[in-house]
Amino acid sequence: MSRQAITLSRLNRAIAGYLSQPSLTDVWVVAELMDVRENRGHCYMELVEKHPDTGAVTARMRAAIWASNYGRISASFRAATGQSLTSGLKVLLCGTVNYHPAYGLSLVISDIDPSYTMGEAERKRREILERLQREGILDDNRSLPWPETALRVAIISAPGAAGYGDFINQLYHNPSRLRFTVRLFPALMQGERTPASVMSALRAIADESDLWDCVVIIRGGGASSELQAFDDYALACDVAQFPLPVIVGIGHERDVTVLDYVANMRVKTPTAAAEWLISYGEKALERLQLIGSEILRVATERISGSRMQLAQLQSTLAIAPAAALERSGARLRQASASLAGIGARRISPEFMRLDQTLRAIATAGRTALERSAYRLKASQQLLDALSPDATLRRGFSLTMCEGRILRRASDLAEGATVTTRLAEGTFKSTVIKN
Repeated sequence: MSRQAITLSRLNRAIAGYLSQPSLTDVWVVAELMDVRENRGHCYMELVEKHPDTGAVTARMRAAIWASNYGRISASFRAATGQSLTSGLKVLLCGTVNYHPAYGLSLVISDIDPSYTMGEAERKRREILERLQREGILDDNRSLPWPETALRVAIISAPGAAGYGDFINQLYHNPSRLRFTVRLFPALMQGERTPASVMSALRAIADESDLWDCVVIIRGGGASSELQAFDDYALACDVAQFPLPVIVGIGHERDVTVLDYVANMRVKTPTAAAEWLISYGEKALERLQLIGSEILRVATERISGSRMQLAQLQSTLAIAPAAALERSGARLRQASASLAGIGARRISPEFMRLDQTLRAIATAGRTALERSAYRLKASQQLLDALSPDATLRRGFSLTMCEGRILRRASDLAEGATVTTRLAEGTFKSTVIKN
């Protein structure tokens, strides 16, 4: 079977003819810039579209801005947004689809709307802030109280950066000669690794948070696109929940990042951060001076009052002892006179009561002796009546065997000797059994 074939150049011309239709001319497209580069006055780039959830690239196209338009578009974009066209920006651009037989499909850009890019950055920033608000941590760092003094400062910045140098110079040459203790916790301050680097520095400071009063995150000016790294949710979350007050001084006065909304204090530049700390320290110094003045005033008043009291005491000291002795002597004489009269009045009744008591004791003693003699006589009479001698005198006798009084005849054995006691005399008998 025969096949009809055309040349590749003819196919390309056919595609180019199809793409030249009006519907593909001056089309407004939303895309993210990648691999932006300049060459001989022209600007070349790649346009991509990413999946909103996974971030995977779903569409890709080459694009270019010819030198005839690039100067105008670049200047307009920088004036409106404060930044240059760079990779990572999401833009709204106007272009015409172009197909070159040798270089393939591309989009020739004729204009870029900077308001869209500004709105896109603001939308991303707003989404992060709304998420922090929903999670209840947006105001955590902003609500932290400041210590009485903030002289121990942990600094997060890039080593050798101009902003860091300006901060240190301003801090150390303050007119009030406040003495600050500072340490640099180095971090990357631009590029994709900025959020992770700053968070690592924050963790290092948190491990020794008792050594510091506050944290300062500073970066000098630059393109606004370089500050997009600070519009990061994870970094904003760390700053919002940091246990020490955080000061943010990033970029210029016109530059705003998410960190400016979550930090305890936002200043426009690194130098302004140093000026704020100096001002805060001077206020503490003023409070200390007021306290010192108040202490001096109170002490002066106390000393003055004490001097007046001392003068009064000195004037009365010469006559005070004599007057005191005279008053004491008068009181002593009065007490002696009173004591004599009181003694006579109190002792006389006591003597009378003592005489009555002595007479009562004598009477009671005689009565007690008489009662005791009577009870003794009665007991003697009872004893005499109940004694064995009285029983014997009434005609009874007392029989004993071996010193024991006999009560039953059965207790006697034949031949035993018993002793019988009468009222007058005793005799012995020998037992004979019948």
